[in-house]
Amino acid sequence: MKSLILGSVLVVSLLGLIIILFRKRIGLSFFTSFGIHLVLAAVGIYVVNYSGWITGTYIPLNPATIGTVSILGLPGVGLLLGLKNSLFGS
Repeated sequence: MKSLILGSVLVVSLLGLIIILFRKRIGLSFFTSFGIHLVLAAVGIYVVNYSGWITGTYIPLNPATIGTVSILGLPGVGLLLGLKNSLFGS
């Protein structure tokens, strides 16, 4: 019963989101731009992790780090590196 209620809430919210997106004429260009930002954020974190520029530093690929980098851009990678070094040491 609980999964039925959660599934119906998910479907209703997804339909509401689709209606709002297409009513406001945001359309598919928003999704394309958002997807490009997500991919570039993941590539930026991957480059920092495996390029060897900063040795001994690893930023995990998870929704929080990718979201930070996709919103802030390249300074977001610097922010994550600074937080990692200041909170956990190098």
